[in-house]
Amino acid sequence: MDLQKQGKQAKRRADGRFAKGCSGNPAGRPPGLRNRAIRAVETLLDGEAENLTRKAVALALDGNPAALRLCLERLLPTRRDRPVPLSLPALRQAADVGEALDMITAALSAGEITPGEALALGRFVDALLNMGVLRWPRSP
Repeated sequence: MDLQKQGKQAKRRADGRFAKGCSGNPAGRPPGLRNRAIRAVETLLDGEAENLTRKAVALALDGNPAALRLCLERLLPTRRDRPVPLSLPALRQAADVGEALDMITAALSAGEITPGEALALGRFVDALLNMGVLRWPRSP
């Protein structure tokens, strides 16, 4: 039974939105509850996972490109990050940042690293500088 039928009204703010922690459905969806479509598919496939896997592998071995892609995606998930083959100088003080950024730029120009990798490395160096890990040398 919803709140309006019970005569209760969910708390709303002046702009009409629900107040934080007070939704229109306080009971909400129970944790772990799956929708009907997924439950129906699970019922149909119950006990067939091994046969389906064997069939997909057989199709992949026969050269079916869709089955091959499916099998490879499961075996080798998409790689998000990779080690960057670049040796940066030791960053001991803020004065070392210029040399590090020059090396990053040179590696990008030479095609040794991607623009995304160069951006990530530059942000890393900048973060060290902003966190105060690197200090400017004191003047004599």
